[in-house]
Amino acid sequence: MQDLKSVEKRIKQLRKVINYHRYLYHVLDRQEISDAALDSLKKELADLEKKYPQFITPDSPTQRVGGRPLEKFEKVRHKVRQWSFDDIFTEEELKDFDERVKKMLAKLGEDVPSDLEYVCELKIDGFKIILTYEKGILATAATRGDGIIGEDVTQNVKTIESIPLRLEKDVSIVAEGEIWMSKEEFERINEERKKRDEPLLANPRNAAAGSIRQLDPKVAASRKLDSFVYDLSWAKEIPLPATQYEELKFLQELGFKVNKNYKLCRGVGEIVSYWRHWQKRRESMPYGIDGIVIKLNKREWQEKLGYTGKAPRFAIAFKFPAEQATTIVEDIEVQVGRTGVLTPVAHLRPVLLAGSVVSRATLHNEQEIRRLDVRIGDTVIIQKAGDVIPDVVKVIKELRTGKEKKFVMPRFCPICKTPVAREEGSPIVRCPNRQCAVRHRRALQYFVSKGAFDIEGLGPKIIDALLDNGLINDAADLFDLKEGDLIPLERFAEKSAKNLIEAINSRRKIELHRFITALGIPNVGEETARDLAEHFGSIEKLQKANIEELESVKDIGEVVAQSIYEWFRDRSNRAFLQSLLERIEIIKQRKRHRRGPLAGKK
Repeated sequence: MQDLKSVEKRIKQLRKVINYHRYLYHVLDRQEISDAALDSLKKELADLEKKYPQFITPDSPTQRVGGRPLEKFEKVRHKVRQWSFDDIFTEEELKDFDERVKKMLAKLGEDVPSDLEYVCELKIDGFKIILTYEKGILATAATRGDGIIGEDVTQNVKTIESIPLRLEKDVSIVAEGEIWMSKEEFERINEERKKRDEPLLANPRNAAAGSIRQLDPKVAASRKLDSFVYDLSWAKEIPLPATQYEELKFLQELGFKVNKNYKLCRGVGEIVSYWRHWQKRRESMPYGIDGIVIKLNKREWQEKLGYTGKAPRFAIAFKFPAEQATTIVEDIEVQVGRTGVLTPVAHLRPVLLAGSVVSRATLHNEQEIRRLDVRIGDTVIIQKAGDVIPDVVKVIKELRTGKEKKFVMPRFCPICKTPVAREEGSPIVRCPNRQCAVRHRRALQYFVSKGAFDIEGLGPKIIDALLDNGLINDAADLFDLKEGDLIPLERFAEKSAKNLIEAINSRRKIELHRFITALGIPNVGEETARDLAEHFGSIEKLQKANIEELESVKDIGEVVAQSIYEWFRDRSNRAFLQSLLERIEIIKQRKRHRRGPLAGKK
């Protein structure tokens, strides 16, 4: 029998050597020994750990692959609030951003140079991941989720060789990055799926996201996923680097794979040159790039500028021109939203755009239709910028046949036939009838949606069934439902009825920001709801607030303040609110963590 001390020493040595060669190959693109030799070392380690399981540790290379399939993903609360970038598409918008940053810094009393320093990085078309390390060991890997809470996908992320299980320093940090799939690997997987007569994956980004969201980690392990880490957003034992440029260097020192194509740029001109360079080269790269990310280099200034309700003020995404395609407008129909706004939507001849087939495009409003002069039957250019419904950007009038039909906005709501109302000085047309069936149904769907009450299993069809059978009149009635009410309905059995009632009851306690979101106040989305919740702290204080108090909330202007004020003074809204408060309990609002002057300090 081998001496246990010598076995443990050999295991530790093997781990160190294997991790060194992993770092060389997957992070630095270098190789000192053959794949076969590295595989041999891995086999020796696996054999020793199998024989002496007491020496297995979470950061061992043998823990990358395997693990039993999960039943579901657990929720994870992020240490640091996750933001998304605002997008720009033109050089003019870039100049506006630069001027805005300069003005804000000048207002804060900073000595602003004529050319600010920015770090430009490639915007990888992948799947965001948040990595938390405790004393240098990977503790959790989580999806972005709603920015506050994500899903724990640690088992799957451990299968990605470029993500270290142990850092080069024993520090506790949160790092953010992108998981991506190479174009070559994407094509390989689709070839295999084609042979098995399985549906093809739409694009590498969706394929990477789908791989990470598989409950069986062996699926992720079977696909050659990769990563780039670009942000150190929290640290315990160490100060955060003074600049973004130094931060990227430090992340690499910790053992992360950092995209090497970043550049320190001085002024708008250098940023534009970098953007143009990568716009030309994007197709030659093994991964997808949909633009560049521009970050103010100096961390002190980043922290002073802070964030809007949804994005950093010190950074922006400069997207490459959106992908475009041509198709035919087969019809134009009007949709009624939850606040009664009528939106014209073009029904298109299906066309492939940005990796997916689209058949609809928004026309926004009557003013936009007149500007474009779009008609039913027209050949149009559509474009997609990000994961949103495409826009019609141009009509190819040279292809008109004379049979095209002009569209006229209806004078009556297409659902309830109430005369529509036009907002003064605005192109918005609205159905004023609060009892309009579609408005009512959409409002209920919004109430139970992910950013609001998040009631699992309560989809549009079930809401329709509950309304059509007279089981509910408004959202408050949901909390009076019993299993016996549901069982007679189509699609319900005893178990599904029980599950839905349990899901509803589990939301009888809810955070204030979710509650405010669910009310569906016009112009109040999830981020504004969070700001209101943090500012007022209770629904009682919010509903008593006057216009001046509402306007004092960060990022809330006159229009939004007026909308909130009027909502809480409407008699039917007050009755609904009271009915809801009798059935649920609002739990204490948690403060969100922002990256600020104390970030990185104990």
